[in-house]
Amino acid sequence: MKVVTLKAPGGLDKLQVQEVEAPGEPGPAELRVRLHASSLNFHDYGVVAGMIPVEDERIPMSDGAGVVEAVGEGVEEFAVGDAVVSTFFPPWLEGPARLGNFATTPGDGVDGYARERIVRPSHWFTHQPAGYSHAESATLTTAGLTAWRALVVDGGLKAGDTVLVLGTGGVSIFALQFARLMGARVIATSSSDDKLARLRKMGAEHTINYRDNPRWGKTVKSLTGGEGVDHVVEVGGPGTLPESIDAVRIGGHISLIGVLTGREGEIPTAKLMAKQARLQGLIVGSRRHQREMIRAIEAGGIKPVIDSTFGLEETAEAFRHQESGRHFGKICLRW
Repeated sequence: MKVVTLKAPGGLDKLQVQEVEAPGEPGPAELRVRLHASSLNFHDYGVVAGMIPVEDERIPMSDGAGVVEAVGEGVEEFAVGDAVVSTFFPPWLEGPARLGNFATTPGDGVDGYARERIVRPSHWFTHQPAGYSHAESATLTTAGLTAWRALVVDGGLKAGDTVLVLGTGGVSIFALQFARLMGARVIATSSSDDKLARLRKMGAEHTINYRDNPRWGKTVKSLTGGEGVDHVVEVGGPGTLPESIDAVRIGGHISLIGVLTGREGEIPTAKLMAKQARLQGLIVGSRRHQREMIRAIEAGGIKPVIDSTFGLEETAEAFRHQESGRHFGKICLRW
């Protein structure tokens, strides 16, 4: 079978496609899955670009979707032919957050899904949403679930709330979709007027070009009658957090989920304190969160926005497209 591996210390030119022996029959409580798709996330880029050190010959990609080929003894939740999608933290089945690193995350601490077949415990997967393609399902493991947890699980999103999303990456687009599904209003930012137009077509009530308006936090506040938004899906990190604090209402909620502008920086703590806002870091979610999100997706009928798809042999080209920043929504691998 085909598999993509990464030579240490990383770099897009260190990705290689190999032929290896396919896995055999699953053991007790295991599945053998014929994989058909994955999707790119910033975390995956950090691995393949060498920013996140991993073992030599690591198989990348945290997201995987495909079809069950065989089930091991004792598996009752899945049957041969079921369409399944992977989970980001396989040991975190439910309850409060229990993992603060990526030691168990496929594509980082353990081998991931850039391959044609895999044998893993059945609890590493959930069913795909009905009517989803494998590529669509592969966008849910990381990006979809991060947005869902930020707004619904941790944020307690409700109809009538106002949500601020930053940029047009996978998490931000999902956050817009979930917010609209739940009856919330959305304000969105981007540096591209063309992308802002697309966001308005998707239901964003207000859009802001942050390059033309670097003090967009105050603009967001003015757009909400001087109160600020209820929720901020903060993907930028230290470079955007001060503006997000300006934008959030007193007692509001900021989900810190990204470090696109860096890992460290100054935080206006006095302003955050005065706002009495909740600044909460999060990393994806549990298997139960994923199952609940999929039920909501099936009830609401939303579909992910896929910018482009590449073949397994084109993994490096897919990441170069991600590197360019031209994409809107998710970039997928499909094979």
